[in-house]
Amino acid sequence: MSSASEKSSRGNAGQFRVASELCRRGMQASITLGNTPGVDVLCMSADGRKCVTIQVKTFRAGQNKCTVGEKAEVDRGDLFFWVLVGLKDDEHPNATERFYILPSKDMARNVKDRHDRWLATPGRNGQKHHESRIRNVWMNNKGPAGRFDISEYEDRWDYIEKALA
Repeated sequence: MSSASEKSSRGNAGQFRVASELCRRGMQASITLGNTPGVDVLCMSADGRKCVTIQVKTFRAGQNKCTVGEKAEVDRGDLFFWVLVGLKDDEHPNATERFYILPSKDMARNVKDRHDRWLATPGRNGQKHHESRIRNVWMNNKGPAGRFDISEYEDRWDYIEKALA
C-alpha cells in the first residue's frame, strides 16, 4: 500500500472508530465521507434535538504527536470538536488506542499560540523559522518546550456529552 493510500485508510479507520465510540456511549454518529468540508463526523443526541460536528485526526498510537493543519487555529464555536485518535498499527501492535477530545476554542487558542511562539523562537542554529501549514500537537509533556500538551483531554467524551445535553 502506498504512503498516501495508507494515510487515507488510517484516516478513514479513525473516523469510523470515533463514530463507533460515540454510538457505544449512546449518541448517534454519522460519518460525512468527505461530503462536508472540515467535518468528519456528525453527532446527535439520542433524542435528535442537538447536533455537534467533529473533525477527526488519526495518528499512530505509538507516536507522541499528531499533526494538524492551520485550520486548527480557527475557533468554530461551542458545537465543534476535534478528536485526535491514536490507532494501533503493524509498527506499534502493543500500543494503547487513545482518544483526545478537544473543544474547538481550546484547540484554536493553543495551536495558534504555540505556532506563533515557534515562529518567534530561533531554530537549532539560530536561524529564523519559516511559516508552515503544519502544526504539531503533543500527547504529553515529552515534546519540545512550548509545545501544546493535550494529555488533559484524553478520553474527555464528557465535553461532547455536555454539548448534546
